[in-house]
Amino acid sequence: MKCPYCGGPKSRVIDSRSLDDGVRRRRSCLACAARFTTYERVQSHNIFIVKKDGRREEFNRDKLSAGIRKACEKRPLPIGTIDKLIDNIETELYGSGKTEIASSTIGDLVMQGLGKLDHIAYIRFASVYREFADIGALKQAVDSIAGAKGAVAPPNQLPLLPSQAVNSIVGRQEITSG
Repeated sequence: MKCPYCGGPKSRVIDSRSLDDGVRRRRSCLACAARFTTYERVQSHNIFIVKKDGRREEFNRDKLSAGIRKACEKRPLPIGTIDKLIDNIETELYGSGKTEIASSTIGDLVMQGLGKLDHIAYIRFASVYREFADIGALKQAVDSIAGAKGAVAPPNQLPLLPSQAVNSIVGRQEITSG
């Protein structure tokens, strides 16, 4: 294991801990004495993602992580929540036993996780993933996540829109379209 600080080729393991899907090791570089953490995961087989256009691409955890982190950018989420979501999705994919998985399946898993985690991140991801054609489709997605009028936002999160603003927007759309 190369040291991320000095590039030294040798390190020693100070501490090892089991995780749900692997091992966390705390290491110390023998050259510069810097400490760093490594994570080891068992990868039983490669999974290929079947894209909408039929292309096949090897599953890339970093690509999944980048998409979720972009949707959650500047949101008040506890540290580690996003990593836990990514771990859960990855575990579910490898646990399925399939070698090929449709990209829509992964998108649905992300949407499901973000729906429970953060409403704004859900809408951000949905706006890219579902490629909304117009404001009506976006409004339906917001309505579905908001649920009934009594829907409560997750802790530390403001409601999607104040109820007065929603009523005025809906009222204006009905007047202009009717």
